[in-house]
Amino acid sequence: MKQKLVAYFSASGVTENAARLLAEAADADLFEIRPEKPYTDADLNWTNKKSRSSVEMNHPEERPEMAETCKNLSQYDTIFLGFPIWWYTAPRIIQTFLESGDFSGKRIILFATSGGSGFGKTASDLKPSVSDSATIENGQMLNGSLSVDALKRWADSL
Repeated sequence: MKQKLVAYFSASGVTENAARLLAEAADADLFEIRPEKPYTDADLNWTNKKSRSSVEMNHPEERPEMAETCKNLSQYDTIFLGFPIWWYTAPRIIQTFLESGDFSGKRIILFATSGGSGFGKTASDLKPSVSDSATIENGQMLNGSLSVDALKRWADSL
């Protein structure tokens, strides 16, 4: 039987909390997508057009390096992929993650955290980063207080 994976990037800890609860609820393994060079508060200042996150998001070809790759992707058929929404889409490091492995035939279900925006075109933005046989679906926005029971019901419904 193939296993499930919760892979996530978290800049401030909010998405990490959601990912940990989802992994428990879905009985899934957990993988943190960490940048080689961690983001500082100044890097994350979206109001500064010269901040690292602003520069990355304004250049679609940017691919921040990851500290490590997920070496055992072949054992998973379902991957919950989580991140904070930046500029109405996924941070560029999510494309780095997707381009770092073989996602052929895998079902990728997105979850995200955000202060106010939804997924927008995130799934279609990410699709070019994986093979044609992989599917990417919008899942849930996991904002606010979350319960393992509610997340289990959601994961079981998929």
